[in-house]
Amino acid sequence: MARQKSSGEFTAFDVVYEDGSLSSNRRIANSELAGPDGDRPAKAIIEAQDRKIAALSGRPRGAIKSISRSGGR
Repeated sequence: MARQKSSGEFTAFDVVYEDGSLSSNRRIANSELAGPDGDRPAKAIIEAQDRKIAALSGRPRGAIKSISRSGGR
C-alpha cells in the first residue's frame, strides 16, 4: 500500500484539471488541513494558488476536476 506524502509541515496533493492535465505534489500546509473539514479546504487553497500563479505568469489554469493526496514511494 502506498503511504501518503507528508513532510511534517506540508501534505502533497495531485490535481487533475478538466482539460486532462495533471499537477503533482501540490503542497498545502498541514495547519490548513487541521480543522474538522479534513482535506475539504484543499481545493479552495489550490485554486487560490492557481490564481496567484496565473496572475504572475499570465497563463490561467483550467477548472479542477479532482484532487487526491499524493502517493509516496
